[in-house]
Amino acid sequence: AVAKSDVNSGTGRTVKQEKKKNEAEEMIKNKRTVFVGNLPVNYTMLKSLFKEYGQIESIRFRSVVPAEVALSRKLATIKRKIHPNVKYINAYVVFKEEHAAVKALKKNGTEVASGFHIRVDSASKNTVSLNRRVLLCLPADISDSAVREHFADCGDVVAVRIVRDRQSGMGKGFGYVLFENTDAVHLALKLNNSDLMGRKLRVKRCSEKGKAPQKSTTSRSHGPKARAQTTLKNKSGSHDSFVGEKANPAKKSTKPKRLKSITKKKGGKNK
Repeated sequence: AVAKSDVNSGTGRTVKQEKKKNEAEEMIKNKRTVFVGNLPVNYTMLKSLFKEYGQIESIRFRSVVPAEVALSRKLATIKRKIHPNVKYINAYVVFKEEHAAVKALKKNGTEVASGFHIRVDSASKNTVSLNRRVLLCLPADISDSAVREHFADCGDVVAVRIVRDRQSGMGKGFGYVLFENTDAVHLALKLNNSDLMGRKLRVKRCSEKGKAPQKSTTSRSHGPKARAQTTLKNKSGSHDSFVGEKANPAKKSTKPKRLKSITKKKGGKNK
């Protein structure tokens, strides 16, 4: 039975049912939403940029670091009072229709200001081929445009993503470059240890997470069990043979019989 406290009086659904409903609604909404990265902090033309694809429901700005500690992120976004060290912000654009969000992906790579090429992705989880991406170890104050320019000769750059700290807006020292094809990745790997902003740039191929640990975990989980079962079998086998030897009374039973026969013979001689 479901407790009354677990049921929402307004909807008549349980907490679990409400959670599932919210998750389903969020998934549908994400299909109508695009993520826009690498926007200038003072950019105000975002709605105009995407309105050609369909009616926009809402725009939410993210990665905003207020200029003052007492200032909320929301107020800092409205008044554009952002920390001077922050050069880039991100946003989510929610469309009324899903097909509008799909069309909006065409804006990926558009230069909206000098040195600012925006990254436009679907908010729903998409499967980007890992063999078209490279992992970079970068200076903390690097810009997306500098990375894009550095790899421009390798091939068409679809997107650049520098992972940044949410509080300071500074880079965390690594990022990714997504290319149009795998040929560009092979050329990008040759730029490992090349100079960028006075530092050696490390370039590595992206690999899928989780495969190696899964294999090792599987071998660990089954290995000890198999060894334990083998040990138990060996122990049980040796125990059975030991019991068999102990339980064999053949020699003990013959000794008394021999003694009796000898006694009878001695008795006959005396007579």
